[in-house]
Amino acid sequence: MSSATYQSLRVSRQGTVCRIRMDRPQARNAINTTLVNEFRAALAEHRDTATVVVVEGLPEVFCTGADFAALGEGGQGGQGGQGGEGGARSGGGDPGPLYDLWLDLATGPFVSIAHIRGEVTAGGVGFAAACDIALADDTARFSLSELLWGLLPACVLPFLVRRTGEQAARYLTLTTQPVPVTDALRYGLVDAWDARSDDLLRRHLLRLRRLTKPAVTRCKAYFAELNPALAASRAPALAANREVFGDPRNLDAIARYVRTGRFPWEEEEVR
Repeated sequence: MSSATYQSLRVSRQGTVCRIRMDRPQARNAINTTLVNEFRAALAEHRDTATVVVVEGLPEVFCTGADFAALGEGGQGGQGGQGGEGGARSGGGDPGPLYDLWLDLATGPFVSIAHIRGEVTAGGVGFAAACDIALADDTARFSLSELLWGLLPACVLPFLVRRTGEQAARYLTLTTQPVPVTDALRYGLVDAWDARSDDLLRRHLLRLRRLTKPAVTRCKAYFAELNPALAASRAPALAANREVFGDPRNLDAIARYVRTGRFPWEEEEVR
């Protein structure tokens, strides 16, 4: 796929560094089938030649999770994600492609860097957690809001636990509270932050450009052998994702939100 044909991404290449920017401003960089398929195609296009892959969003929003408009109406949607990680229906009935995309960022033969600015919700946390290195600016805010919708960050959690440990992942999942970049650094979700994150990224790339493709490929393969949990967690993660996105109550709550803008807990308050 030529870079010119991407609808939801902006892909550029400079030397051995490939930059993939999620670019769905009308949907606040929500995850839909097109974004997942194009992202996987971009990685396939550059995986054998790029040493570094930089994953970026927009300045105000990194990624807001599943496209609820697509989930609620069965189309591509445009209102943006509000809490899902990217459910079964957003992947054409299969959450596997999104999990495999994150698995490729975690284990593929390149150094993956998440350059994070602005809002990071639900599946957006999955993109951040899957990357080898996570860099952020001072506007970055992270939240796992799935439980508020009766959902579960099933596919996110294997990647998040790898980064933060189980207790921090449990805290973020159960509280659903947005946390600032300083807390994300303390939990291990972010490796470094700077108000001028472009400069922070540039400093890292100066060093990473010196790495050879064979060295990076061997290193990533060895890390995958040391920690096979991500591959082993695929089946239970997909099963849990299908269960919550197959619950009619959850789908009804999403559909009501798309129609009326009313959150599930606001529905409860009305009763």
